[in-house]
Amino acid sequence: MEIPPRYNPKDRESKILQKWLEGSVYHAEKDSSQKPFSIVIPPPNVTGILHMGHALNNTIQDVLIRYRRMRNYQALWMPGTDHAGIATQNVVERELAKEGKTKEDIGRENFLKRLWEWRDKYGSTIINQLKKIGSSCDWQRLRFTMDEAYSQAVGEVFLQLFNQNLIYRGNYIINWCPRCQTALSDEEAAHKEVDGWLYYLRYPVKTKKGETRFITVATTRPETMLGDTAVAINPQDKRYSWLKGSEVILPVVKRSLKIIEDKAVDPEFGTGIVKVTPAHDPVDFQLGKKHDLEFINIMNKDATLNKNVPENFQGIDRFEARAMLIELLTQKKLIEKKEPYRLGAGHCYRCNTIVEPRISLQWFVKMKPLAQEAIKVVEQDKVKFYPSRWKKVYLNWMFNIQDWCISRQIWWGHRIPVWYCQNCYNSDANDRKGIIVAKETPKKCPDCGSDKLSQDQDVLDTWFSSWLWPFATFGWPFEKRETRDDGRRTKEKKEEFDFFYPTNTLVTASEILFFWVARMIMASLKFTGEIPFSDVIIHGTVRDDKGIKMSKSLGNVIDPLEIVDKYGADALRFSLMFLAASGSDVHLSPDKFLMGRNFLNKIWNATRFVFSQIQNKKIKIDKLDYNLEDESDAWVLDHLNKTIAVCTESIESHRIDEAIKTAYDFFWHYFCDWYLEIIKDNFSQIKAKNSVFILLSSLKLLHPFTPFISEEIFSLIKKNSSLDLAEFISESGWPKEKKMNLKPRNFAVFAKMVDTVDKIRDLRGDLGLGQQKISLEIKTESNLKKFWTRHKNWFCRLVNAESISLIDKIDRVFYQNKYWEVNLKIDSADLAKFKQVLGKKINHFASLIQKSEAKLKNKKFVKKAPKDIVEKEKSKQDDFSKQLIRLKNLKEIIV
Repeated sequence: MEIPPRYNPKDRESKILQKWLEGSVYHAEKDSSQKPFSIVIPPPNVTGILHMGHALNNTIQDVLIRYRRMRNYQALWMPGTDHAGIATQNVVERELAKEGKTKEDIGRENFLKRLWEWRDKYGSTIINQLKKIGSSCDWQRLRFTMDEAYSQAVGEVFLQLFNQNLIYRGNYIINWCPRCQTALSDEEAAHKEVDGWLYYLRYPVKTKKGETRFITVATTRPETMLGDTAVAINPQDKRYSWLKGSEVILPVVKRSLKIIEDKAVDPEFGTGIVKVTPAHDPVDFQLGKKHDLEFINIMNKDATLNKNVPENFQGIDRFEARAMLIELLTQKKLIEKKEPYRLGAGHCYRCNTIVEPRISLQWFVKMKPLAQEAIKVVEQDKVKFYPSRWKKVYLNWMFNIQDWCISRQIWWGHRIPVWYCQNCYNSDANDRKGIIVAKETPKKCPDCGSDKLSQDQDVLDTWFSSWLWPFATFGWPFEKRETRDDGRRTKEKKEEFDFFYPTNTLVTASEILFFWVARMIMASLKFTGEIPFSDVIIHGTVRDDKGIKMSKSLGNVIDPLEIVDKYGADALRFSLMFLAASGSDVHLSPDKFLMGRNFLNKIWNATRFVFSQIQNKKIKIDKLDYNLEDESDAWVLDHLNKTIAVCTESIESHRIDEAIKTAYDFFWHYFCDWYLEIIKDNFSQIKAKNSVFILLSSLKLLHPFTPFISEEIFSLIKKNSSLDLAEFISESGWPKEKKMNLKPRNFAVFAKMVDTVDKIRDLRGDLGLGQQKISLEIKTESNLKKFWTRHKNWFCRLVNAESISLIDKIDRVFYQNKYWEVNLKIDSADLAKFKQVLGKKINHFASLIQKSEAKLKNKKFVKKAPKDIVEKEKSKQDDFSKQLIRLKNLKEIIV
């Protein structure tokens, strides 16, 4: 069997991928003889380029799906991409800008044509990148949130919710992004802490006695005062009882403001009087509705001030207007003071622009009725979160859920399926007269019969299509499909849906818990009557080795494709899974991927060693079997069985890092470092077959994590042996524990022999023996002397001993266990040298302990240093102390 001296992932991975695709290895079908297991991919944006977060997320999913495939499940991983409304439109708008054009210049129809052309050209980029890292999705099922069938599902959901009065239209305060010029939901406008100022503004008051006095209001957004229509006080606040019957004048504008009393006003904030701007603040909006105030919108869509402000402010950007207004108020002595203030400002999730609360006519979904069942299924653990702490976070948000603004003022997306009758629709009316909701363009108004209809210009929020992902990807709604599919095909789709749905597991990041996960649970319960998935795995954030979140703007990203090109996809996958403890953030640096590369080399070299020995000794491997020739075979099989059990249980429990660490530890240490080293001098036919058995079992354990190299070696073994193996390793089955009677082989005693090797190696290092040959004396029971005779050769080789004497009495005991005692024979000439070596090491550790003690006694260090640094120093001191005690004991033995 010719195995190349080195594994070249760059050369082999693309060929292996092609073999998988041609063999339809990833494809799943309804099969009543097998259990189903399904995952839907969090659809990446069509604008997406693979980043390390994608690599982490999709590798976790791939581990789960490959594992289930090997457990003989019909394992379906549903792939697809999201149209990403704002993001994709921004990309194409930038391309137009290079041509000196805007979308308005070419019109909606031509702009949408450009968008589809861009999607067709670049939309599959991230799909090809996912394939490159080994993502084993059922690529024959690739979906897109704007393909025809999926769009039908979106329209159906809108229609149903509208007919059930769960969708409504109205003028409400929404988050407005001036850069993207669209409304955003609360989840799309997360608040971030920013440094600002709290300004204390003086408003003149004409009292009922005709006097002019001043009140002071505090605000962080002074430019919005131009839209004030009232000031508010708490009715319990007696400080301002004199205001009753007075007239407050808005500075600069000189508009008379109403004085209202409301318990919502916090007397402790600022001066206890607040300005009320109903059109530009969510709290003020509610006060405006409650107290019948005037709503004055002072901003254009781009956050410049509009015609409702004094002329010299019109057309000025909001922040520039703020500076102008502060200067003007200062001149008029109407600013009492300003204080530094840390405030939470909403930011657009796409462009990071500070959003503007703005009153706007938008479409909304009533969420509280949908949330009730979605709360129950999580409370009852029908949907479980891993780690479990996210359950509380989810429920807290659901209990406080607000209505969802679903309309977006962009062109790329699902056009809102609403038409307005130009003859009888009245936007100020509270009824639905003249509003037609339909999935196909209506011909006339059902209320008045007019054919003068115009469709709503807005599109739906991207998440409105994404929340249907778990079931719409399977072809829902089936009963509506006869117009496009024949009845037979519709029936097949419904049967397939019933087989694979609900799906089993969702893997996602915490950032979209509310955007997506919660909404999918609500939508699935509403439209299918079932949960969308039973397990939600929430992985951590990818950070650099300093703990900072990776970001292009910070320049600290690591490109996963560069890692693949340099070390291979398996090295990327292995390192990510090894470092990704359940739910914890993943700290990365380029050198951490060397761990993956080194392990691949270890797998390859072990394979080459085994088969070079088989070839040299002309051993025929015609049957996959395991036999016990001596204690080493029993010992390594016992560890293999334990490894299979731990790996299986860990993956089942979503502790993926524990599974790969266990498989890694067994292969590198127990199999390579010990078993293969032990049998080098006795590579018999039994040992050869056992080695192949262990190698194949290990490859199967590793396949979900390192699919390329495991497939490559599996195919090499199949090609160059007489073993009856499956076509692909994924079809060969998950390894099972090999049940054998191991006790008579006394592998427990053998384990102590392995431990003795470690102790002798430590002793060699302590005494500075280097490559010097040693002689050992061993005192043991007579019934174990034959055991030692059987294993003496490999033991001597591993500890670099020229002889071992089995005797009944020894002078010194350097190491002992319940089976034997070990002495290192020392010539008088070496005694002084060993004492000197140990003396230096003892002094070295004593010095380290002294320095560590001084640092920990330093009150400034203990107080100011981070807690983990202090704990690390204490741990180091403890380790130094243990080393010192051990070396002193060793010196006493020598003396």
